[in-house]
Amino acid sequence: MGDVLAGIHATWEFDADSVLIRYERGIRTPRLLQSLRERRVPHAALSSVTLTPGRRGTVVLRAVPRPGADPLLEAAAGQLKDGCDPYRLVLPAARETLAEYYADELRSCLGADSGEPADRFLVAAPEAPMQFKAYDGRAGFDGERISFRWSWTGASSEKWKAGDQTFPVTDLCGVEWRSPEGLEGYLRLLPRGTDTAVPASGGLTAPAADGTATGLQPVIPRPARADQDPAAVIFGLGYGPVHESLPFAAAVLESVRRKQSAPPAAGALTAAARRDPADIAERIHHLGELHRAGLVTDEEFSAKKAQLLAEL
Repeated sequence: MGDVLAGIHATWEFDADSVLIRYERGIRTPRLLQSLRERRVPHAALSSVTLTPGRRGTVVLRAVPRPGADPLLEAAAGQLKDGCDPYRLVLPAARETLAEYYADELRSCLGADSGEPADRFLVAAPEAPMQFKAYDGRAGFDGERISFRWSWTGASSEKWKAGDQTFPVTDLCGVEWRSPEGLEGYLRLLPRGTDTAVPASGGLTAPAADGTATGLQPVIPRPARADQDPAAVIFGLGYGPVHESLPFAAAVLESVRRKQSAPPAAGALTAAARRDPADIAERIHHLGELHRAGLVTDEEFSAKKAQLLAEL
């Protein structure tokens, strides 16, 4: 098609095999869309196209992605508000006829399998490296591993006992994201072999020994509460906002899926980075406070202190 359709907060550019969606960076544009900047959506990733009346004299053109085609929507698991939907283009009602023309043109480009779930991600995930600040720590992702560095003001004693965490994506089977705009929001990694028999939408289950996606490996119990789980960071007011934590979750999910389908690299090892001495001193100080408060036993205090000193 090669045409451009400009709407509120976004512009769609129609190419022969895809739609390039560019998001505005104005003050009224939702921050999630600003952070995404632009996304190329192949026609093969779409299941349908709709045009509906909007609010206050507008119409809404929406491309509906196939289930499993977009890691961002898979990670969101239906929790995004309409205003943050990256597949909506809001137009003045006076342009409804033009919007209907483009909707029909786009429908004509959909493939025969558009009604079926996608067997792989067809829309690119946000790119690493990326990081965000949660209530109880900082989360970082370099494309190969996820790191959680606990905050001494917010992390639970269970997380302090476990210490800072590093998770290679090859050791994971999925990720759960609970929006910070709701109650008890969190980002939780799902290591292989944990109790994920009924994963949230967007999570992935560990493959069975025969390679089928529906089989489950023997499970290892994990804490029911995210604030006690070393494989999770929790959100709070002003911590882990959607525009930072959701792209992070989508990038991790895409990397997990890609690593699962790729042959394992021989001799892959994860090296622990050396710590800043000032950071170690601060953590030992906080550990001592937990010990004096009776939240850490003598044995746990000695073992954890020795572990921290060994990282110098």
